[in-house]
Amino acid sequence: MIELIDQSQQLVAFTGAGISTECGIPDFRSPGGVWSRFKPLDFQTFMSSPQARREGLSRFLQIRREVGNVSPGRGHRALAALIASGKASHIITQNIDGLHQASGVSPDRVIELHGNGTYAKCLDCGQRHELDWVEDELERNPGAPACIRCNGIVKTATISFGQPMPEDEMMRATAACLDCDLLLAIGSSLVVYPAAGLPLIAKQNGARLVILNGEATPLDDRADLVVNDDIGDVLAGFAAG
Repeated sequence: MIELIDQSQQLVAFTGAGISTECGIPDFRSPGGVWSRFKPLDFQTFMSSPQARREGLSRFLQIRREVGNVSPGRGHRALAALIASGKASHIITQNIDGLHQASGVSPDRVIELHGNGTYAKCLDCGQRHELDWVEDELERNPGAPACIRCNGIVKTATISFGQPMPEDEMMRATAACLDCDLLLAIGSSLVVYPAAGLPLIAKQNGARLVILNGEATPLDDRADLVVNDDIGDVLAGFAAG
């Protein structure tokens, strides 16, 4: 893996939940975890009524309370170092935790395919609303919070099941995959589409593909290298060496 990274002129990292588990954020699929106990509402249900929107926001805030404050892990810091050195151009992530930015990566180098769960925004005008404000509004009022600018619908800045993928981010991610000569797929099960198709776009355009994950993925047979090991251990070792 180190040799492939050394040979690369422009790599792109594609990250999933596995890079953040050592930070205390449970994988969505982990049985018994907060994500299974407070399952997020799909987009259609969220939009169906103020009561549904209130429930959806309340569930998300409960997850936020249970997870608590988290900091970037060894994998985030290693990728931040690759960005800082100019070796990596972008980090494409399925995660909503904002930890790549917290590790020091400029937001314009992070492409968030599934949005960001560290704040909320208005679906009508795009106004940002902090989660502490959302929580205060839920405590003060019986209905769902409304946008402070246009009175529109406020939702976490995440992409829910059934919600259209962000066109801008998908276009940027596709362009980054077409420009890279090495794609590192890290901590992703590579089963959630259309995001999981991005590593194949890079591979089909001539890039090498490395998959680093705790278990097998459906794309392992297409990869140039597969590493099934602890993500933090592998990337910390790379960063040190």
